[in-house]
Amino acid sequence: MDRKNENQFQLKKTASDMVKSLLIAYVVTGIFLLILTLLLYKMGLSEQKVNIGVILIYVIATFSGGFVMGKLSMTHKFLWGLLTGVLYWGLLMLISFGIYHSLQAEMGSLLTTLLLCAGGGMLGGMVS
Repeated sequence: MDRKNENQFQLKKTASDMVKSLLIAYVVTGIFLLILTLLLYKMGLSEQKVNIGVILIYVIATFSGGFVMGKLSMTHKFLWGLLTGVLYWGLLMLISFGIYHSLQAEMGSLLTTLLLCAGGGMLGGMVS
């Protein structure tokens, strides 16, 4: 295989691995959001506790995605985990924008969420 084909193959593999890791992160998000919803329904959690739960879900989900990406990439794991967290946040913002046609949060809150997602993904990549 010549160098050009080898680079194309590596790029396709990396893109495929990233999609897998993001899919894992969003599946984890869905599962934990269902659990949080049940807790809210059964226990009548306060808004503050629900917000803390959502933050924990972001970190756990991006950690999971970063961990999977780190296992699949084998090199520069923390960078791939960081990228996974940033892409997770980006997709989250696109979905939110698509639903509400605007971003429903303050800039400080968006930045905090970005840092939590990026940090969770990077930590997952480092641990992998």
